[in-house]
Formats: sequence, C-alpha cells, structure tokens
Amino acid sequence: MAKSKSTMWIVFYSFLFIIGGGLTYAAFSEFQKTKNLLQSGVKTTATVIQYSISQGQNGSMYKPVFEFKDRSLQTITFESGIASKPPAYEIGEKVAIIYNPRKTDSVKTISFWGLYRGSVILFMIAAPFLIIGGSYLLYQLY
Repeated sequence: MAKSKSTMWIVFYSFLFIIGGGLTYAAFSEFQKTKNLLQSGVKTTATVIQYSISQGQNGSMYKPVFEFKDRSLQTITFESGIASKPPAYEIGEKVAIIYNPRKTDSVKTISFWGLYRGSVILFMIAAPFLIIGGSYLLYQLY
C-alpha cells in the first residue's frame, strides 16, 4: 500500500513538472516569435484613433485602436490586445510599433509589456509547476 501511494505521488508531481515544461516551451516559443519580429519586422509610428470600450467588473475598459501606414502606404488599423482603465494612451498620441511586413495583422507596440507579455505570463505560470514538481522529484531521487 505504501509503495503504491508513493508511486501515485511521483506520477502526480511528474505530471506537474511536465505541465511546467510545456508552459516553459510555450513561453520560449513566444519569446522567439518576438525576437524574430524584432529582427525582421518593420518599425513605424502608429496613431491612436479611438478606443474600443468593453464592460468589465469595475466599469468600462479601454482598448486603444491604432492606425498606421505600411511600406506600400496602405492604411492599416489594429486594436490592441490590452484593455485598461484609465486609457493607456490619449487619442491622437503617437506610439512606436513593429509589424511583420508579410502579415500586417502581426503588430506589437514597442514596450516591454507590448513585446514580452505573452512569454512573461506563460513563464510566471510555469515556474511554480517546475519548482514544485521538480523539487519533489529531486527529493525522491536523492
């Protein structure tokens, strides 16, 4: 009975460690996408033209809608993935962005959070899984 209970915990913590590994891989993939975008993307300036307003638990949340011209001088509009209260930008404000010239829907604002939020959030979730799962497995090993 004690052996099977110990095996059950090893399987459980191994599962936690594998989840952490998968999330770490996803975080690294997001980081690589951002790195590639920074190397091959086109940097330009976008203008905040309006807000997309949504209702949150604490009232209205504001997502900035940006407009910029690509290399062929086509006007492209995109909505930020981040909503905030109060609005992060003023209407008419100029913001540095980077976009993939082959996929103009792949746009990021040039700021730490704008570039790396995906990889940071994924790794923040992965870290406890790796630490808890890995620590237990190392404890059982030694």
